[in-house]
Amino acid sequence: MSRIEQLIGEIEEYIDSCKFQPLSTTKILVNKEELEELLVELRLRIPDEIKKYQKIISNQDAILSEARSQADAMLADATAQTNELVNEHEIMQQAYAAANQLIEEAQVQAQAIIDNAVMEANSVRQGSIDYTDDMLKSLQTIITHSMEGAQGRFDAFLASMQSSYDIVTANRNELAGSVTPVMDGEAGEEEAQQ
Repeated sequence: MSRIEQLIGEIEEYIDSCKFQPLSTTKILVNKEELEELLVELRLRIPDEIKKYQKIISNQDAILSEARSQADAMLADATAQTNELVNEHEIMQQAYAAANQLIEEAQVQAQAIIDNAVMEANSVRQGSIDYTDDMLKSLQTIITHSMEGAQGRFDAFLASMQSSYDIVTANRNELAGSVTPVMDGEAGEEEAQQ
């Protein structure tokens, strides 16, 4: 809102606030100084506002031309940005396609590496199992031979012990036949003497 419109509004408010002349409904009493102050300010402002509007009107072609230039520049800028975005979008699509291809190739290579590693691991595992089985088989053979040797030595030892046992038993039996039985009373006396 311009200052002129404000002054006109203030004048209207002032008029509405004035009292009616006695016995009249259309005439009012005004303070001459106050109304003159508002009118003087209005007169002072009108030339400035008129000059401003005249300048705007005289510069209308220049303003419109400048506005058209700005609009054309904005349109050209928007078109350039749109083209750039389209190009970037195409570049992005190509980049995504290339990235997806790289990812697929990497996944294929990774799967091949994993498959080879699994095969090698299985081969090493099978080799370890075979080697361990061979070692256990050799150990089993050694233990069997040791057991057989030990069994032979034990059997020989047992036979020797049995022979010694038989000799001791025979000697005891021989001694038992030549010893006379001792009476209980005599045995008691012998024990008492000891």
